[in-house]
Amino acid sequence: MGMFDSIHCSYDLGAGFHHKTLQTKDLHNQMVEYWLSPVGQLYELDFAGTQSWVLQKEDIFPYERLTWQKNGCHGKVRITNLTREIEVYPAKWNAHYAPFPRKTITIVEGKLLYVH
Repeated sequence: MGMFDSIHCSYDLGAGFHHKTLQTKDLHNQMVEYWLSPVGQLYELDFAGTQSWVLQKEDIFPYERLTWQKNGCHGKVRITNLTREIEVYPAKWNAHYAPFPRKTITIVEGKLLYVH
C-alpha cells in the first residue's frame, strides 16, 4: 500500500475528479496535503502546530491519557513552485461497474498546464 500525498481538487479535471480528494505517489509520499485551486494553482497545505497533546484525567479509570485537541492556531497555505508530471486518482471510488480512473496532470512552476 505505502504512503501517498493528497490533492483536494477544486479544478475541473473531468468526470470523477472534480471536487474530490485525489491521491498520488508522484510527489513526496509523506502524507502531505495539497489543494488544486479552480484556476489551476497548486498550493501546499500545512497543518503543523494546529493541535496539541493534552493530558486528560479519566473519571472511570484511575489513569490519565494523552489526546489531540485543537489549539486555536491556523494552518498555512503556500504556493508551490513544483514542475513535474503527476498521476492522480480518486481517494474513494464507489463505482464498481466502471474502471478505476487515473489521469496524468502536468504542473509547471506550480500551475496546471496540461491534463492527459
